[in-house]
Amino acid sequence: MTTATIPIPTWRRLPVGAELAPEGGAHFRVWAPERARVTVVLEPGDERGAARGVAQEFALEREDDGYFSGHVADARAGTRYRYRLDGGDAFPDPASRSQPEGPHGPSEIVDPTTFAWTDAEWRGVAPERHVVYELHLGTFTPAGTWAGAAERLEDLAALGVTTIEVMPVGQFPGRFNWGYDGVGLYAPAHQYGTPDDMRRFVDRAHATGLAVILDVVYNHLGPDGNYLGQFSPHYLTSAHHTDWGDALNFDAAHSGPVREYFVANAGYWIDEFHLDGLRLDATHAIVDTSSPHVLAELGQRARAAARGRPIWIVSENEPQDVRNLRPADADGFGLEAMWNDDWHHSAVVALTGRDEAYFTDYRGTASEFVAMAKHGFLYQGQWYSWQKQRRGTPSLGIPPWRFVHFLQNHDQIANSGVGERLHLLTSPARWRALTAVLLLGPQTPMLFQGQEFAASAPFVFFADHRDELAKLVHEGRFKELHQFPSLALDEMRPYLAVPHDPISFERCKLDWAERERHAAVWEMHRDLLRLRREDPVLSTSRTGVGASAGQFDACVIDDDAFLLRWFGENGDDRLLVVNLGRTLHLDPAPEPLLAPPQGARWSIAWSSESPRYGGLGTPSVDAPETPRRPHDRFTDRWLAENWRLTAETAVLLVPAPAPPDDGR
Repeated sequence: MTTATIPIPTWRRLPVGAELAPEGGAHFRVWAPERARVTVVLEPGDERGAARGVAQEFALEREDDGYFSGHVADARAGTRYRYRLDGGDAFPDPASRSQPEGPHGPSEIVDPTTFAWTDAEWRGVAPERHVVYELHLGTFTPAGTWAGAAERLEDLAALGVTTIEVMPVGQFPGRFNWGYDGVGLYAPAHQYGTPDDMRRFVDRAHATGLAVILDVVYNHLGPDGNYLGQFSPHYLTSAHHTDWGDALNFDAAHSGPVREYFVANAGYWIDEFHLDGLRLDATHAIVDTSSPHVLAELGQRARAAARGRPIWIVSENEPQDVRNLRPADADGFGLEAMWNDDWHHSAVVALTGRDEAYFTDYRGTASEFVAMAKHGFLYQGQWYSWQKQRRGTPSLGIPPWRFVHFLQNHDQIANSGVGERLHLLTSPARWRALTAVLLLGPQTPMLFQGQEFAASAPFVFFADHRDELAKLVHEGRFKELHQFPSLALDEMRPYLAVPHDPISFERCKLDWAERERHAAVWEMHRDLLRLRREDPVLSTSRTGVGASAGQFDACVIDDDAFLLRWFGENGDDRLLVVNLGRTLHLDPAPEPLLAPPQGARWSIAWSSESPRYGGLGTPSVDAPETPRRPHDRFTDRWLAENWRLTAETAVLLVPAPAPPDDGR
């Protein structure tokens, strides 16, 4: 087997794939270390592709590190091609930028330089200003495309969203999929449109003032249409095991090109699609015992590709390892933010009372919400009975905006069994109150598509696989839900969605007419986000705890009641009082954080029980006047109890000058 030291053209944007050459034609490069011969097959096609009639085949030169590369003068933008391995079958490019016929069809050469971007003035979103909106392209609009989603961008901006998080769009098999079965990591799924349609969506988002981040999957590959193993068995390693089988090879023999394939992919999305960041799926399953960790390299490559624009990289990490957030000089990976599942789990128990499966170790109490508002994760190394091990790592001292909080996301709605939205599983009043905590709290809030108007559409797991694989996926999904005793019942099985049934997918599409029918809910979300953005105290960076300007504190006032307090300049504080239980009478109320600033009394600025949002009104909470009791028959003055908090209510209080004769 002959090899050669072949220089990689300096103009290449990526280490692998097909790229148009300045002198014409295209340069191809692919890693296939066990193969003796690799050829490029240009398929007969239309005027954009190879010459009509007969496929053309060109041999690539073998490099000394297992890559094959070469220049093909007859290739151009739109040409469709495959790689033939050792004279046998031909397969799509592992780094294909487009798969117009799906993962089993030919790859297509794309020219990323021809799109006319208009976002040169876009400067991104400051890291502490993100308000995230997670969406699935196929169900966000009836069209289920980039173009369809673009028509709703102004609605999201008007709501107060700053950042769109798009569920994975790498090429997947079938007609519909959540995206986590992707097999073409560089190819935006053709089901949603062309690569330029994706660019057009991002460009329009930036023009609307919205950032766009993409959910990417670097922990496993889908089971159908994954041809990486044809090019090399070293993409996987048996040295580590994940929920999907052997782990991707980031630290074993021959891992260098594998790491480069995924690291380059992180930079690719930022560079060629002007994305503002990434959401990294299940980083606990990205196993790397080497140094630097591949997650650190991914972040570095993404930032370099941004060329000075702010990039926001979010990690989903089930064991809550804060190395994701620590800087490199503190043995960390240097990512910007992490999902906080603890907050979600506690909120679900508070809203529904159900504590099955991974909700077992949560009580939904005021003390849990106070702890998380002040310190991030609830579990930072304590024993966790559900997993029969310790959970979490210390997150004390990490700024609150680096934790992403949510009441709903794609996984958690689907894991409810029948995909019902959380507002349907609790009382409207309690849901409004916790929505206020989510959107006004110091952490970064995230909404799931349709949450802002109480969408009735469920969100279940769907994946259009074929024949036997579809049956296996269906059974696997049913077994996964068995961790919930109620969902494991035989009586529940007929009501659980069949993943490959088109009806399962269609039912998840949002009905945008509900935004008008549920206008009160939408207005509540808009008003809360406006307060978060425009209030002079709430909009300041919240980086610490304590009673000084610009800082934040919180405390418990009852089992189901708590408060959050922001300290402003010269006593211009904000107090969010939350009662998730029955009406609470606090008399006495010996809690310093309840006290108004000197010379002021608390006044209601916002309430979750406003009739505008479907509530029943909000009586005064701080020393409300009450009719005199029998033992006060010798005075005409009504008496004031101390504090009264209406059941299932959140109230934002601001200071107002105290009346001159106010002795309370």
